[in-house]
Amino acid sequence: MAITKALADPNRVRLLLALKGRELCVCQLIELLALAPSTVSKHLSILHHAALIESRKTERWVYYRRPGPGASVAVREAIDWVQKSLGRAPEAGADRRKLERILQVDPTTICQRQHRG
Repeated sequence: MAITKALADPNRVRLLLALKGRELCVCQLIELLALAPSTVSKHLSILHHAALIESRKTERWVYYRRPGPGASVAVREAIDWVQKSLGRAPEAGADRRKLERILQVDPTTICQRQHRG
């Protein structure tokens, strides 16, 4: 049930697709979605609760990634389905291009810009 709830929102699907093969800082994810930090945080919390993503904290930074090979079969199959079904959508392509630009900027700069508003 938690997995289907997590995948019911397009922004959560966008987050999951963005994390393919990489770990991203929460500031980078906020920049990608262009939503309020609290909204992105709520989306990440729902994905985390469903075990669709993992996080790690280093000092003031929080990084998110897809789970590793130890994830449950249901989680692995859900992520595979999202990738195969939605990973080639035009919106996913636009997010990949935007993410390429975001990754060219130091996360510290992105975070500072977001905190200044």
